[in-house]
Amino acid sequence: MAKNLTLQMLAAAILAILLALLFGDPSWTSQGHPVFEVIALIKSSFLAALRMLIAPMIFFSLIAGISNIGEAASLRRLGGYTVGYYLVTTLIAIIIGLCVVFFIHPWTAYPPTLEATLNFAPERMLDPGSDSLVAILQKLALMAFSNPISAMANLNIVGIVTSAVLFGLAMVICLPKTSPLFQIVRDVNALIMKILGWIIAILPIGIFAIVFDFTLKVGVSDDLGGTFLTQLFQFGVTVTIITLLHGLVILPLLASLVTKRSPIQLLRQAAQPLIVAFTTSSSSATLPVSIKTAEEKLGVKSSVSSFVLPLGATMNMDGTALFEAVAAIFLAYLYGIELSSLMIITIFLMAMISSIGAPGMPTASMSGMQIVLLAAGIPLEAIAILLVIERPLDTFRTAVNVNGDLMGAVVVNHMMGRKSPTPSD
Repeated sequence: MAKNLTLQMLAAAILAILLALLFGDPSWTSQGHPVFEVIALIKSSFLAALRMLIAPMIFFSLIAGISNIGEAASLRRLGGYTVGYYLVTTLIAIIIGLCVVFFIHPWTAYPPTLEATLNFAPERMLDPGSDSLVAILQKLALMAFSNPISAMANLNIVGIVTSAVLFGLAMVICLPKTSPLFQIVRDVNALIMKILGWIIAILPIGIFAIVFDFTLKVGVSDDLGGTFLTQLFQFGVTVTIITLLHGLVILPLLASLVTKRSPIQLLRQAAQPLIVAFTTSSSSATLPVSIKTAEEKLGVKSSVSSFVLPLGATMNMDGTALFEAVAAIFLAYLYGIELSSLMIITIFLMAMISSIGAPGMPTASMSGMQIVLLAAGIPLEAIAILLVIERPLDTFRTAVNVNGDLMGAVVVNHMMGRKSPTPSD
């Protein structure tokens, strides 16, 4: 328990529910009870800590990720194939997610259970009821090309991403690899990741406060609470199924179509890093195993694996993008927040952007989830709802992310015309 963050979060959530039901009173939320005020202080402080890191984390992690493709300046084919593969697989993941939210969405069989708890008008990045593609693109353009400092101060996510991409590309094109600016970016990014690690370490405390507050407002013993738990279960099952569909069916089939190798054989040869990713929930921790497996079992040249896999561990997060987008649509429905079809598509694009440069560590994708929530106007405290079931889902998601990187290495290796003879198992 002392070392397992998953068990700590689960225990904190259960303890918060039990204490709220046994000793709490819904009237505390309106009467300013001392206990509830302490809980509210912890909750607001925790959410503020998460929000504090959004702008610098996006800016520096994106620049660091782009700086990793500096080799593309001299190896244009390798960089082009790699980025092209990442875009194709991410778009496929988005299409799968869109099919789910438009045609399946089992949670909509019940009414929005959290609508009554949304006692303020949420700030939305874009007009959620707009059906004008030109209006959305115009507003996106204005947000994208805003002053970088202003964008960071106002949490203009689109502006932050645009500035980071432009700065990163300019650094790669104009500066030599030995420039100290690259090291400065890496050092600042390392500092941000360290602070993020500290915040993740106190997740159980934050979850306790948020779940306690949530239980007082909604409760889990009545019909409304039972309906909410049913919806949450349906969401978890749905996300797990489509994540596995993308990772175990779509990605191997795509690699098979390009390389003419058996998809079952590819999965069997990639099994070791997938198991490591599943158990550690960390694509970064799995990277050494992925490189060794790609070279020794999948027949990928070291010049390809050393470029594709580290870049993929930073920028190719199909499972993360899929989860964040569907989760945002799910939460928006629970809170009764109206979303047009174009806004749903915009949320998926924001999820794709937020997944680029996501930290390769357990539960760290929740920091990028804030971008998508802000785009949809969903309160950040909704993250606690996802954290209750996020860790089990994170294991599948990380395995899919790693499998996408491995299949990408196989595809790019084949496209480079350096495919070695089919290796033995």
